[in-house]
Amino acid sequence: MTTTAPAVPVPTGSKPAGRSGPPRGAKAVKMLPLAPAIGLMLVFLAGPILYCVYAAFTNMALTGTGAANVEFIGLDNFRKAFGSSAFTNSIWLTLVFTLISAIIGQNSLGLGLALLMRRSTKYVRNFVGTAVIGAWVLPEVVAAYLLSAFFNEEGTLNVILHKVGLPGQDWLYAAPIIAVSLANIWRGTAFSMLVYSAALSEVPKEIEESAEMDGAAGVRRLVYVTLPMISRAIMTNLMLITLQTLSVFGLIFAMTRGGPGTKSQTLPLYMYEQAFSFSQIGYGTAIALVMLAIGAVFSLIYLRGLNSEAA
Repeated sequence: MTTTAPAVPVPTGSKPAGRSGPPRGAKAVKMLPLAPAIGLMLVFLAGPILYCVYAAFTNMALTGTGAANVEFIGLDNFRKAFGSSAFTNSIWLTLVFTLISAIIGQNSLGLGLALLMRRSTKYVRNFVGTAVIGAWVLPEVVAAYLLSAFFNEEGTLNVILHKVGLPGQDWLYAAPIIAVSLANIWRGTAFSMLVYSAALSEVPKEIEESAEMDGAAGVRRLVYVTLPMISRAIMTNLMLITLQTLSVFGLIFAMTRGGPGTKSQTLPLYMYEQAFSFSQIGYGTAIALVMLAIGAVFSLIYLRGLNSEAA
């Protein structure tokens, strides 16, 4: 005689075998509200990027043969760029400008101001915050005009130097990349100051007080206690200001136009000159892709630092 196994009751709410989630139709319905945003990103972000990649491998131009008959020329634009001394000079100046004005200048000064404001009185915080943020919110052209007047041969800096018995010079001619780097520090330090002020406000005072009681005071406490606790903010700030500085155009263009000669012609200015002054759109776009690759390398370095801190 055969026996029949008793039926096992299925708990209420359990899913039938073979179905691990909601049906595809339900997922598609949930994605519908995001469809306009995705469409706009594809049209206004992905579209121009793909078009630029295409243009970089062509002879596209505003005038001449490249305007009437666009042809695919492969890697010729990139070969032309890396064989040009003006291009390699612009890469070098871009790295110098980024190192001085962002990695060293804005980052260090922003951290110093944040530490100063953390331990100062309310009146000092208000004064410093207003002065630094005021420079940040100025339009780029206005900031460039003010700094040009400061570094000019008859400007404020030389007047101060003459007052103390030191010789002055035309800084925009003698050391233009230093002048525009200092101008960018003056204008952009506020961002780093705000980032570090927010990070330092999250550091528990009890930990710093305990470190001070254990003998780690002053610089030792800053190096071994405070900075490690805001290391993620440091890496994030470095990544943001580096990418921002790599693309600075208006400030340098308004102050020196890349001159004298090419002494302050960074990659954005060289790209602009080739694409719009010389009408070589394909070549200028290839330079833009190189600049994008440099930014990507910096981003990967900083992201690796962030991941190592998280681990």
